[in-house]
Amino acid sequence: MSKRIVIALGGNALGSTLPEQAEAVKITARAIVDLIEDGNQVVIAHGNGPQVGIINNAMSALQREDPEQGYTPLSVCGAMSQAYIGYDLQNALREELLDRGITNMPVCSVITQVEVDASDPAFECPTKPIGKFMTEAEAQAYQSSTGEVVREDAGRGWRRYVASPKPKHIIEAGAIRALTEDGHLVICCGGGGIPVYRTEKNHLKGAAAVIDKDFASELLAEQLDADMLIILTAVEKVAINFRKENERWLDTMTPAEAKQFAAEGQFAPGSMLPKVEAAVKFAESKPGRESLITLLEKARDGIAGKTGTVVRQ
Repeated sequence: MSKRIVIALGGNALGSTLPEQAEAVKITARAIVDLIEDGNQVVIAHGNGPQVGIINNAMSALQREDPEQGYTPLSVCGAMSQAYIGYDLQNALREELLDRGITNMPVCSVITQVEVDASDPAFECPTKPIGKFMTEAEAQAYQSSTGEVVREDAGRGWRRYVASPKPKHIIEAGAIRALTEDGHLVICCGGGGIPVYRTEKNHLKGAAAVIDKDFASELLAEQLDADMLIILTAVEKVAINFRKENERWLDTMTPAEAKQFAAEGQFAPGSMLPKVEAAVKFAESKPGRESLITLLEKARDGIAGKTGTVVRQ
């Protein structure tokens, strides 16, 4: 039976450099069009980790060379990354659709804003490193001139850190739904969306933050009334006791089981934990909804119940 599916693409589906992305999206497109050929209605969300870092570094270099250019906010860098990734993805998807004789499905990218709470506690404790590595002296000078938070990153050097607030609302959800229901294949919520918060009147102001793309994809799936959320990652299934002698790969989890495993520390923060938390939130949001965590190339088999880890009530 066909499903409305939101797919959250991870970094391995996009590569980490411009040439890598151009090649990676071809493989990604084949896996996604497989699901469309099976009759599913698909909406695509994606990360932007390497890409937004490249853009941020480039804009910082431009400012150093020409101070009149001024500072480029992270929200603007995020918007640039959405368009750049969408450009490659939509062309690869269009080509794959046409190669298979699917000629009636337009592909488009929607520059997507995601509302966050300006008072989210995450803004008091930035956790996401972005941009280039710096020496301690460079970091101190950068912090003095910009007021940004910098700290040492796992012994590799100093970097800027930004907040990772929880998403509250997909601003363009109505447009995404209308396009999807009209038969378009939509790419959206790139990098978790451009984080914005409401100020006076109707203004949306960009925030210096990064929204976790799995949480944004989950919220998108809720707002689109999707049947399934697929979170693609670097492993075929979720495991407990990962890389230990008693490692166990999981075919299914109930939300209660997933929460218990998380409380035991089974899932790494910043890696598998947010994926499981997003999967649980969607599965609990409405009866009949389920989440799948698996590899890109296994998504089709996962929907068929052959592999992956399914989270359902």
